[in-house]
This record gives sequence, C-alpha cells and structure tokens, in this order.
Amino acid sequence: MEISDKLLCLFNADVRTEDDRYIVEIPRREVENGAIDPGETYRVALISRETHEVVEPESSGETAPSAEPQPPVEPGELRYVEIEDIGKQGDGIARVERGYVIIVPGTDVGERVKVEITEVKSNFAVGEVVEDDF
Repeated sequence: MEISDKLLCLFNADVRTEDDRYIVEIPRREVENGAIDPGETYRVALISRETHEVVEPESSGETAPSAEPQPPVEPGELRYVEIEDIGKQGDGIARVERGYVIIVPGTDVGERVKVEITEVKSNFAVGEVVEDDF
C-alpha cells in the first residue's frame, strides 16, 4: 500500500450511527497536536480491519515479529511535523502516532517542518529538516 507524503495523521476510530449519518470520531490529541483543525475538510482513507494470518518462519534462523508495537516511522521516511516542545539538549520535539517522539535538532516550538527520519529507536526517532515552514 502506498501512503501519501501529505498524510497528516493516522489513528484507529470506530464508526457510529447518528440519525441518518455515520460519525468517525477524531482523537483529541490529533487536534491538540495541530495535525488537524476543527471545521476544516479533509480526505479520509479507510483501511480494512481484516486480519492476515501470520505465517511462522521455518527453521531458517528467522525470528517471529515481536508483539510490542513497532515505531511508526522508518529510516529515510519523510514526515511533516510540528515542533511541540524543546528537549533538555535544546532540540525540537515533535510527536506523531501514539505519541511517538521525533527529535528534530535546530528547530523551535511552533515550527512546522518536513523532516527525513535519520535514526529510529523503539521509543524515539531523530529527523533532519529538509524543508522549513511547509
């Protein structure tokens, strides 16, 4: 599946019925983090909940995927982020899915930048600015 570089946020949501329409609730953190604005119109992509059978690797020395959540970013990935805080070392901090932290050196609170992910750890990533004020 291809995911657009314009993706603002990603979250799970239930769909509920209200009168003659369906409602998808947006998590408060997506609005508070500045990913989306109330009253604006957005394109919404729905991805099936269909589960896929996990095939256990044969005895080739491979290990099965861990049950722990994986980081929502990969090295080399481009992301649009807003700097929400400054860390103890003076680097900008942005948060993406599930509150995952991306450290962006050389940025200030409130800046919206396009970053390339250069390093990924289990609980944070480091990104390098490739475009200011998108």
